[in-house]
Amino acid sequence: MSSQPAAEELVQNADEPLAELLAPHTVARDDHYNAPGFVIRPDEVQDVLFTLRDEAGFDYCSCVTAEEYEDRFESTYHLKKYADPTDEVSVIVPTSRDDPVSESAEPVYRTADWHEREAYDLVGIEYDDHPDLRRILLPETWQGHPMGLNYNQEKPQIVTLESHANPLEDDHAGSDTMFLNIGPHHPATHGVLHIEAVLDGEQVVDVEPDPGYLHRCEEQLCQQGKYRHEIMPYPDRWDYLGGQILNEWAYAQTAEDLAGIDVPEYARLVRTMSAELSRILAHMLAVGTFALDIIGEFTVVFMYAIRDREIVQDILEDLTGQRLMFNYLRLGGVAWDLPEPREEFFEKIRRFLDDLPHKLDEYHDLLTSNEIFQMRCVDTGVLDADTAKQYGCTGPVARASGIDYDLRRDDPYGYYEDLDWNVVTAEEGDNYARVLCRLQEVEQSARIIEQCVDLLEDWPEDDREIQSNVPRTLRPEDDAEIYRAVEGAKGELGIYIRSDGTDKPARFKIRSPCFSNLHALGEMAVGEYVPDLIASLASLDIVLGEVDR
Repeated sequence: MSSQPAAEELVQNADEPLAELLAPHTVARDDHYNAPGFVIRPDEVQDVLFTLRDEAGFDYCSCVTAEEYEDRFESTYHLKKYADPTDEVSVIVPTSRDDPVSESAEPVYRTADWHEREAYDLVGIEYDDHPDLRRILLPETWQGHPMGLNYNQEKPQIVTLESHANPLEDDHAGSDTMFLNIGPHHPATHGVLHIEAVLDGEQVVDVEPDPGYLHRCEEQLCQQGKYRHEIMPYPDRWDYLGGQILNEWAYAQTAEDLAGIDVPEYARLVRTMSAELSRILAHMLAVGTFALDIIGEFTVVFMYAIRDREIVQDILEDLTGQRLMFNYLRLGGVAWDLPEPREEFFEKIRRFLDDLPHKLDEYHDLLTSNEIFQMRCVDTGVLDADTAKQYGCTGPVARASGIDYDLRRDDPYGYYEDLDWNVVTAEEGDNYARVLCRLQEVEQSARIIEQCVDLLEDWPEDDREIQSNVPRTLRPEDDAEIYRAVEGAKGELGIYIRSDGTDKPARFKIRSPCFSNLHALGEMAVGEYVPDLIASLASLDIVLGEVDR
């Protein structure tokens, strides 16, 4: 374990030009481990963010973290550049406890709409000029803000039937539009997602996703767990359909950087291989369920995807001992080495990789070259690059819109920078492009896995260190803050942690790629037809456990 670095040492270049640019607005500096931090007044949020976006090139608001202190509330905007995600800046906006109100960032970054609604919902900060400041994860009738310091968890929520809002209350007789509820109990919503749609005939004129039905306050659960062992089981439960190891890596990397923990090279390689197997799990399910939604194909394409997914599932079961909640990563490495006999394990992986090209050809024959599938997907659900950036979209959703952004390459971790692979992009930005991107990413994941197996086969037996020496109890320094992210199956999965000198986080924030991607559904569906809305939603490949957390 290396010595714990100071925050100033981890902020690369103190960004003097940035400091000069923001000097008229800066009240104080509060640098984070990953980025320089500038404290500003709550009534200058838009001025500062417009300056950073238009003059400094920070076109990506990746996350908004809200928290309550003993003497203030605080909103932190984590900004990056799509062209270089290692160029980061944190904008910290404190407000008084008596009047926790600051300017909204929504006019600058459209994605701030949902992030600020979540901050209001869970913490209680209000945002001036916000277009629709109301709860997003909890019911409108909820009393109090669960992540506030003075929230009484034992107080019962007593709500009268009359207090529930009627969505048709403002509807007028004789209107040409129709209000349609889709979900939350409908297979096409891929979980308990409620969509409020307004139709003019068959055409969609308005769409409002209504998440929160699977909200479990995962962030608060993590804040109650110790860094060393008690938090790691939770990430498996965010994207539980394929991204489990990727979720674990997001937390592991953040905690390791915060505590100054080194990961052995061998463990980094094992992590990389298992993460790409996990990515294939996710993409196979995404393609299979997409075919099910679009052409109702259960017996062929969907079952082909499940068949191929089961092979990967078996490999990961051999590695982790689990089929759903893998819980394989540990701070400083992985739980255990590859299963014995290693030769049989490698042979099982190689058989899958050898068969994969033929199987992918089958998907293209059955699905992407299917005329009905093309009619449903080509030029529907179009999301252009500028709009995708405004909504903070990442992963295959962003790359299918021509945004060449992948943290495995652009902010490398694990073993990725030592391997030969390509980032898959497309320019069309439609439902068809998103499916093609996922299928082509499976090919790239297979390339990565094959190179990992080659290296692992030849790795010296006496140098197979699976975990560094990590103290039994971790206590990062007081008031240290860090935001780190990995390339999850759905996009950028980030974790923000603020420590308070104890063995538990003072604040734990999850940046869900599905949350931001789902926010863009309206841009893709308005003006199209109901079947196109279903196709667009399916193409986002959301998992409600990650959206709602």
